[in-house]
Amino acid sequence: MRKIFLSTLFVFCVFAFSAAAQGIKQNLASGEVTAITASKITLKTTDGVIDANLSSTTEYKRVPPENPVLKAAVASSFAEVGVGDKVLITGLVSDDKKTMPAKAVYILSKSDIAQKQQKDQEWRTRGISGRVTAINPQTKEITVKSDGMMSANVVITPNADAKFMRFAQDSANFNDAKTGDFSQIVVGDSLNAVGEKSADGTTFKAEKLLTGTFPQIKGNIKAINAEKGEITVTDLQTKKDVIVVIGKNSMLKKFPPELAERMAMMQAGGGGNTMRPTQQGNQQLPQQNPNQTQGGGMNRGGGDFFERLTTITISDLKVGDLIGVSTTSNRTTTVRLVAGVEPFQKAAQASGGGGNRQGSGVNSNFSIPGLDGAGTP
Repeated sequence: MRKIFLSTLFVFCVFAFSAAAQGIKQNLASGEVTAITASKITLKTTDGVIDANLSSTTEYKRVPPENPVLKAAVASSFAEVGVGDKVLITGLVSDDKKTMPAKAVYILSKSDIAQKQQKDQEWRTRGISGRVTAINPQTKEITVKSDGMMSANVVITPNADAKFMRFAQDSANFNDAKTGDFSQIVVGDSLNAVGEKSADGTTFKAEKLLTGTFPQIKGNIKAINAEKGEITVTDLQTKKDVIVVIGKNSMLKKFPPELAERMAMMQAGGGGNTMRPTQQGNQQLPQQNPNQTQGGGMNRGGGDFFERLTTITISDLKVGDLIGVSTTSNRTTTVRLVAGVEPFQKAAQASGGGGNRQGSGVNSNFSIPGLDGAGTP
């Protein structure tokens, strides 16, 4: 996801721009503009160079880089097409794939991409992310624990003029996020922030904050319907069957066995345990959202750890697999799914970590690095 504007994707069958898979098909051509005249646009594609002949009926549409799908395109004009732009042109391609009449031209401009890259860079170089573990309404402090290879507690204080954004209940897409406020943040939220970190890395002054609720489900696969994109999971915590839906924006990953074993050992030894804190003595637990299970945030800054895992598809899964799933807050769509997590459950059980064992040895209270997360700013 974080590379979407470095390798801008346009896959026509799912209405998305693709600079990594530019080519010529029977009814379209996509690629980079190399030359423009009053009568044609020349494209460089992976299948060669093609001239798109323009006419008075050619339509022009501009695709916003923050939402590079055809349905988001707005009316444009020939004057907005420039050399270096990414475009998709519809029309009947000639048999020799050298020419085509341009019925419609969808433009993803070079300047728009550059501006979006600059904004995206800010979240990577000046950003922090993690799972909210405590909130202090009096001091307006938010404690966040990052997830991934390493974990650390950071206290975030929003600036007086900080901008708050909140993910929509049914979407993990940054473009669907709405204006929010401090009062909406709850323990367990995913949080991304841009600002300035202290020299020792323990505090952070936030200029922008993006938060959202992404409940998690951990359980064994009971059934798979690849045609519908549905997986039935028996939730380890509730013991109930839950159907999780795999959509076009769902991310499916798997831990390599050796990496899972190594990280599970780190967790068991206290070197990366990201489980929720428990009440000790008279210390009171922070307020928790009763409608969600353990959730969390993306590990940005050094890149999203989840992205480094092995990409899989629904066909790579099988009945009986133990998986972790993060969903949108109304549990309608899978945001992230990760397989190969058995070592984390076993390590938690061996170390005496809590959970819903009840004599059965089943433990649901274990952390899965990288599962926490949502859309990318």
